[in-house]
Amino acid sequence: MKKIKKYLPWTIKVIIAFLFLLSAVAKLYPSPYFAITTFEFTQLFPMGFTEKTAAYFSRILIGVEFALGILILQNHFLKKLVLPAIFLMLLVFTIHLGYVSYTTGGNTGNCGCFGSLLPMTPLEAIAKNIIAMLLIVVLYKNLSTVPAIKHNFWILTTTIFGCILVLFILAPINRQTTSNFTTSKIQETQIDSVASPISAKIDNLAPAQNIVLEPLKTDTKPATTVISSTVSGYANYFSNIDKGTQVLCFFAPGCDHCRATAKELTEISKTNPNFPTMQIIFMDEEANLIPEFFQVVGAEYPYKIVGIIDFWKLLGTGKQVPGVKIIKDGKMLKYYFGSTGTDKFDTTSFKKNLDLN
Repeated sequence: MKKIKKYLPWTIKVIIAFLFLLSAVAKLYPSPYFAITTFEFTQLFPMGFTEKTAAYFSRILIGVEFALGILILQNHFLKKLVLPAIFLMLLVFTIHLGYVSYTTGGNTGNCGCFGSLLPMTPLEAIAKNIIAMLLIVVLYKNLSTVPAIKHNFWILTTTIFGCILVLFILAPINRQTTSNFTTSKIQETQIDSVASPISAKIDNLAPAQNIVLEPLKTDTKPATTVISSTVSGYANYFSNIDKGTQVLCFFAPGCDHCRATAKELTEISKTNPNFPTMQIIFMDEEANLIPEFFQVVGAEYPYKIVGIIDFWKLLGTGKQVPGVKIIKDGKMLKYYFGSTGTDKFDTTSFKKNLDLN
């Protein structure tokens, strides 16, 4: 019994430290900027945070998680400040998760506690937090065996502010407020080749040739095309997106799940001559990895690079990459998103929706 009392405090300390440090590190996976923006748009925006407040809050929160994971392993103000702070944070998270579970009427999706590294449902996260809070209570009651020390408040402040500063260095706030996007060379060559028949005829006319447009046959048809091109909302990215059946993908260049999904799509296209046109909207995060992305996938596709904020808005609130949309005549036929759950990309379902073998 004496041995248990002796080693119990440190055992609990290590467990809690591991949970907090893992939670903080997981929110930076697979890359700090991508992971933090994912956390903001999937967890903070639905709570009512603005883009600016979410950017600061996310970095401060993760920095505090790092700091508390470190501070629980020392004795300065451990009982007076550190343990109460950890308990309070766990309690707030638990209340929030309980509210989310109640309002959504289910226990699906990723709570975001461990980012995309270890997906966890809200109920699983609640159970984890309750166990952790019980451990904190046990640790609090068994700290009488810890020898008295002269507390140094600067150790707490230096650790907390240091960890927060590191987060702002790893993922500096660099928000784009415009909808500017970069066009790929592939997009310029392939998409322009499928421009509207009227524009193609006009482009092929000799410069000196007079052009006579018939009001009913030419002016009317383009007007109809313009109206239909606004159906999907992506015509400003790809001019042909509302013509026939299209596959529109939302990928992050460095995302392993995105690469795996794109590779599956490529394999399907190789065995199906009727595979529709596929185009990609890339997040402007690690855009230098796009050539490597296509090398891994085994094919190149028309693409656009969109700012991170605009990308998440296009992907949709509460949704995660990889995203794959089947669009038919400007209307969404099917939307696959995320790497887990019932909405993730599925080859069988995809083929069925497109009548492919």
